[in-house]
Amino acid sequence: MDLINIIAISATVLVWFHPWMGLQTFRKTIGITLFLELFYLIGSYALEWPFPTPLVLIQLFVVTVWGVVLGIAFSRIWPLPSHKGFERIFRTFLVVIPALGLGMGLQVLLQGAQATQAIYLIFALSAWLGSGHFIRRTVTEEYS
Repeated sequence: MDLINIIAISATVLVWFHPWMGLQTFRKTIGITLFLELFYLIGSYALEWPFPTPLVLIQLFVVTVWGVVLGIAFSRIWPLPSHKGFERIFRTFLVVIPALGLGMGLQVLLQGAQATQAIYLIFALSAWLGSGHFIRRTVTEEYS
Protein backbone atom coordinates (compact mmCIF):
# COMPACT_ATOMS: atom_id res chain seq x y z
CA MET A 1 0.00 0.00 0.00
CA ASP A 2 1.50 3.31 -0.99
CA LEU A 3 1.69 6.53 1.03
CA ILE A 4 -1.33 8.20 -0.61
CA ASN A 5 -3.63 5.33 0.37
CA ILE A 6 -2.32 5.31 3.94
CA ILE A 7 -2.94 9.05 4.27
CA ALA A 8 -6.43 8.71 2.77
CA ILE A 9 -7.37 5.88 5.13
CA SER A 10 -5.99 7.75 8.16
CA ALA A 11 -7.87 10.94 7.29
CA THR A 12 -11.03 8.91 6.76
CA VAL A 13 -10.77 7.43 10.25
CA LEU A 14 -10.17 10.88 11.77
CA VAL A 15 -13.24 12.34 10.05
CA TRP A 16 -15.58 10.24 12.20
CA PHE A 17 -14.66 12.25 15.29
CA HIS A 18 -16.19 15.46 13.90
CA PRO A 19 -19.45 16.53 15.58
CA TRP A 20 -21.39 16.63 12.27
CA MET A 21 -20.63 12.96 11.61
CA GLY A 22 -22.97 10.68 13.48
CA LEU A 23 -24.65 7.33 13.15
CA GLN A 24 -26.82 8.55 10.26
CA THR A 25 -23.71 9.57 8.30
CA PHE A 26 -22.00 6.26 9.03
CA ARG A 27 -25.06 4.29 7.92
CA LYS A 28 -25.35 6.33 4.73
CA THR A 29 -21.67 5.79 3.92
CA ILE A 30 -21.79 2.05 4.59
CA GLY A 31 -24.95 1.69 2.48
CA ILE A 32 -23.44 3.51 -0.51
CA THR A 33 -20.19 1.55 -0.19
CA LEU A 34 -21.93 -1.83 0.00
CA PHE A 35 -24.03 -0.99 -3.05
CA LEU A 36 -20.90 0.01 -5.00
CA GLU A 37 -18.95 -3.07 -3.93
CA LEU A 38 -21.85 -5.30 -4.95
CA PHE A 39 -22.10 -3.41 -8.25
CA TYR A 40 -18.42 -4.02 -9.04
CA LEU A 41 -18.54 -7.65 -7.90
CA ILE A 42 -21.52 -8.38 -10.15
CA GLY A 43 -19.86 -6.45 -12.98
CA SER A 44 -16.71 -8.51 -12.65
CA TYR A 45 -18.66 -11.71 -13.23
CA ALA A 46 -21.33 -10.53 -15.66
CA LEU A 47 -19.38 -8.03 -17.76
CA GLU A 48 -15.83 -9.36 -17.25
CA TRP A 49 -14.61 -6.24 -15.46
CA PRO A 50 -11.42 -6.63 -13.43
CA PHE A 51 -12.15 -8.26 -10.08
CA PRO A 52 -11.91 -5.64 -7.28
CA THR A 53 -8.98 -6.23 -4.96
CA PRO A 54 -9.17 -5.45 -1.23
CA LEU A 55 -7.26 -2.21 -1.89
CA VAL A 56 -9.89 -1.16 -4.45
CA LEU A 57 -12.68 -1.94 -1.97
CA ILE A 58 -10.93 0.24 0.64
CA GLN A 59 -10.52 2.99 -1.96
CA LEU A 60 -14.25 2.83 -2.69
CA PHE A 61 -14.95 3.28 1.02
CA VAL A 62 -12.52 6.21 1.30
CA VAL A 63 -14.01 7.95 -1.74
CA THR A 64 -17.54 7.42 -0.44
CA VAL A 65 -16.64 8.84 2.98
CA TRP A 66 -15.04 11.95 1.50
CA GLY A 67 -17.93 12.46 -0.90
CA VAL A 68 -20.43 12.30 1.95
CA VAL A 69 -18.24 14.66 4.00
CA LEU A 70 -18.21 17.17 1.13
CA GLY A 71 -21.98 16.88 0.85
CA ILE A 72 -22.45 17.42 4.59
CA ALA A 73 -20.13 20.45 4.58
CA PHE A 74 -22.07 21.89 1.62
CA SER A 75 -25.34 21.12 3.39
CA ARG A 76 -24.13 22.94 6.49
CA ILE A 77 -23.34 26.05 4.43
CA TRP A 78 -26.52 25.88 2.33
CA PRO A 79 -29.17 23.65 3.99
CA LEU A 80 -31.64 21.75 1.86
CA PRO A 81 -34.85 23.78 1.42
CA SER A 82 -37.94 22.21 2.95
CA HIS A 83 -40.02 22.74 -0.21
CA LYS A 84 -39.35 21.40 -3.68
CA GLY A 85 -38.48 23.88 -6.36
CA PHE A 86 -35.84 25.57 -8.48
CA GLU A 87 -33.54 26.16 -5.50
CA ARG A 88 -33.09 22.41 -4.96
CA ILE A 89 -32.17 21.89 -8.62
CA PHE A 90 -29.70 24.78 -8.61
CA ARG A 91 -28.22 23.55 -5.32
CA THR A 92 -27.73 20.06 -6.75
CA PHE A 93 -25.74 21.43 -9.69
CA LEU A 94 -23.62 23.54 -7.35
CA VAL A 95 -22.57 20.49 -5.36
CA VAL A 96 -22.24 17.87 -8.11
CA ILE A 97 -20.26 19.77 -10.75
CA PRO A 98 -17.35 20.71 -8.43
CA ALA A 99 -17.54 17.22 -6.91
CA LEU A 100 -16.88 15.73 -10.35
CA GLY A 101 -13.71 17.82 -10.66
CA LEU A 102 -12.53 16.97 -7.15
CA GLY A 103 -13.36 13.33 -7.82
CA MET A 104 -11.16 13.32 -10.92
CA GLY A 105 -8.26 14.58 -8.85
CA LEU A 106 -8.95 11.97 -6.19
CA GLN A 107 -9.07 9.26 -8.84
CA VAL A 108 -5.65 10.24 -10.17
CA LEU A 109 -4.24 10.30 -6.63
CA LEU A 110 -5.64 6.93 -5.58
CA GLN A 111 -5.54 4.88 -8.79
CA GLY A 112 -3.21 6.73 -11.13
CA ALA A 113 -3.67 7.01 -14.88
CA GLN A 114 -4.98 3.44 -15.31
CA ALA A 115 -8.12 3.54 -13.16
CA THR A 116 -10.44 0.55 -13.10
CA GLN A 117 -13.34 2.24 -11.27
CA ALA A 118 -15.23 5.47 -11.88
CA ILE A 119 -14.02 7.12 -8.67
CA TYR A 120 -15.05 10.59 -9.83
CA LEU A 121 -18.66 9.49 -10.35
CA ILE A 122 -18.73 7.71 -7.00
CA PHE A 123 -17.42 10.86 -5.31
CA ALA A 124 -20.07 13.06 -6.98
CA LEU A 125 -22.87 10.60 -6.16
CA SER A 126 -21.78 10.44 -2.53
CA ALA A 127 -21.54 14.24 -2.30
CA TRP A 128 -25.04 14.58 -3.72
CA LEU A 129 -26.48 11.99 -1.33
CA GLY A 130 -24.65 13.56 1.62
CA SER A 131 -25.89 17.05 0.80
CA GLY A 132 -29.33 16.30 2.20
CA HIS A 133 -28.00 16.02 5.76
CA PHE A 134 -29.16 19.42 7.03
CA ILE A 135 -32.65 20.65 6.11
CA ARG A 136 -33.69 24.28 6.46
CA ARG A 137 -36.72 24.83 8.65
CA THR A 138 -39.25 27.51 7.93
CA VAL A 139 -40.62 29.79 10.62
CA THR A 140 -44.07 28.17 10.57
CA GLU A 141 -42.59 24.69 11.19
CA GLU A 142 -40.73 25.86 14.31
CA TYR A 143 -43.90 27.03 16.09
CA SER A 144 -46.15 24.14 15.13
